[in-house]
Amino acid sequence: MNTPALRIAIIGAGPGGLTCARILQQHGIPVTVHDLDASRTARNQGGTLDMHPDTGQHALREAGLWDAFTALSRPEGEQMRLVSRNGLIVFDAAPPQDGQGNPEIDRGQLRDLLLDSLTPGTVRWGHKLTHAEPLGEGTHRLHFADGSTADADLVVGADGAWSKVRRLLSDATPIYTGVTFVETGFDGADHRHPELAALTGNGTMMALDNNQGFVAQRNSGGHIRTYVGMRTDEDWYQRRSLDLNDGHAVREALLKEFAGWSDRLLGFITDTDTGYTNRPLYSLPVPHTWPHTSGVTLLGDAAHLMSPFSGMGANLAMRDGADLASALIEHPTIDDAITAYEDILLPRSSEAAEGAAEGIDSAFAPDSANRTLAHMTQNH
Repeated sequence: MNTPALRIAIIGAGPGGLTCARILQQHGIPVTVHDLDASRTARNQGGTLDMHPDTGQHALREAGLWDAFTALSRPEGEQMRLVSRNGLIVFDAAPPQDGQGNPEIDRGQLRDLLLDSLTPGTVRWGHKLTHAEPLGEGTHRLHFADGSTADADLVVGADGAWSKVRRLLSDATPIYTGVTFVETGFDGADHRHPELAALTGNGTMMALDNNQGFVAQRNSGGHIRTYVGMRTDEDWYQRRSLDLNDGHAVREALLKEFAGWSDRLLGFITDTDTGYTNRPLYSLPVPHTWPHTSGVTLLGDAAHLMSPFSGMGANLAMRDGADLASALIEHPTIDDAITAYEDILLPRSSEAAEGAAEGIDSAFAPDSANRTLAHMTQNH
């Protein structure tokens, strides 16, 4: 597609949207990314990601960022450990020795890598989309919260779970999975919390049993990010008249929920350095499809929000971004490109979302300890 006047607007500066922008710019196609954050440092980007060969790694190679990624990644972070509710290690898988696995990288490091690869000024910060107005013939006018507008020949919804762009294509809204994570964490873990650091290992530690569990992830810089998970009502804290800003009250409520678990694991609740953040998990209906619509498409969570137990969220978003950019480069019109891209996107994302739904149902079940051990033993 050789159309310098083409106006492409990507909504959302996450891994998928930035990957798409990077590859388009490599091929001389102009693009603007709009993001609601006030700046690139406005908020923490979350935990660690493992990049898979046929999705995230493929996208990084297409974007010409593989060498820069390998300099930042942590192959040792692929270690996977399963712990019983009694605090005993029952399964421990070391990362592959041949370097052919799924190396880890912090989300913030990955985002910075992608942002730094773009032409300065590509991302317009503080641009919170309120709605997109169809103008006809595939053109849309974007309305932002600051009162500004922008017209686009192609709008790419990379704006996550609660996507505003998705409303142009689908009435689907995210549904609560029945599982909530309470996020917490530890700084300087090896020195300040050596027992928790040793239990976590170099990668990810999981302890799952009877609809509850702990997931601890080793991040860079000696930080361990922990998710205390439970199958519960979405308003679990409201029913307890619990103020989520009251750290002491949250800690006591979680300790009550996890009564009977090992003191080794309860340390992930009591010894936090970062407080507690309530994170209910949502997913889109499966399959999530939409009719072809001129001038607009979706990628990443906007298209296929699923539980983190797929292990594929950011990986799929990046592969989506790479595939959409390739379609725009290879096809003569936007409509042709969208059709080719969605023919790949929709079946792939449906398959992944089905697997994610099965994954969270297995991880938070009455017999999840046995089911998780059987799954890990089979796959390693």
